[in-house]
Amino acid sequence: MRMFLVLCCSLSCLLSMGQLDRKDITVKKTLKLMGTRFEITVVAPNEEIGYLDIDEAVSEIERIEKIISSWDEASETSRINKNAGIQPVKVSPELYGLIERSIKISEITDGAFDISYASMDRIWRFDGTMDTIPSEMEIKNSIAKIGYQKIILDPSEQTVFLKEPGMRISFGAIGKGYAADRAKELLSSKGVKGGIINASGDLTTWGTKVTGEKWLVGIANPLSKEKVFSWLPIVESSVATSGNYEKFIMFKGKKYSHIIDPRTGYPTTGINSVSIFAKQAELCDALATAVFIMGKDSGIHMINQIDGVEAVVVDSDNKIHRSSGIIFDTNP
Repeated sequence: MRMFLVLCCSLSCLLSMGQLDRKDITVKKTLKLMGTRFEITVVAPNEEIGYLDIDEAVSEIERIEKIISSWDEASETSRINKNAGIQPVKVSPELYGLIERSIKISEITDGAFDISYASMDRIWRFDGTMDTIPSEMEIKNSIAKIGYQKIILDPSEQTVFLKEPGMRISFGAIGKGYAADRAKELLSSKGVKGGIINASGDLTTWGTKVTGEKWLVGIANPLSKEKVFSWLPIVESSVATSGNYEKFIMFKGKKYSHIIDPRTGYPTTGINSVSIFAKQAELCDALATAVFIMGKDSGIHMINQIDGVEAVVVDSDNKIHRSSGIIFDTNP
């Protein structure tokens, strides 16, 4: 009996040691959410738990989409747009906070980022069908209803009011980053050790790889987006990239990006891509668009004034510019 107990204890100890020595694994899933490609990666004890964690992240992203989508007729955002120029709309604290932060980003970027850009008439087409540039009057009319100053917030009533009929807001330049942040917060709160939420290039990370190494993000070579010219470590942080590699038009030898300045109605020129690094993907997402519109000099100057935010800009001559805190590493 004593020998049997010793053997049982030894077996129990071995099993416990085996559990302690068990290695975590990386589980990854790619799917379409919010009309774009999401890639969710988690560090988990096994595949089953990893996929359950990913399912929770997906549910959170879908929940957010139902609030902020301007295409969903039942969303809070659609209700705001339907009541433009008519009456204020009471919204959830979550959406109110997102709109409030969006307006603050509009203020610091002098309107280069503006969620009311959705009011713009679609007079520019990037599908190869344009053979002439719109007239000045067409462009002026297209942006007549844009202006973050016309978004009226009432903190006591928690309402949002668009002053002019026909105004619209959309979160196309901040929504994916916000959803990535929220999915990360959810998984982190549930004890998921590490992972990446990648929303079509707007990504956020936490923890480390299963090896204990830092997550790395590659900055694409401007001459070939399949190649990387530098690797940067991302520790409990985020990055977002705006680029015109695929979506642009050419007129008289000049390249016009699909990213349109909401203040002028004209497409941006002079930049091929902008990558922003910060703690929150939401901020990265918004500032990537803003810097693209502001241009490399004004954009990088602004970024250098903001603590904890960095930028890498590739101009139209494929020259690389960076904010003061960026140090490149060409080895992955």
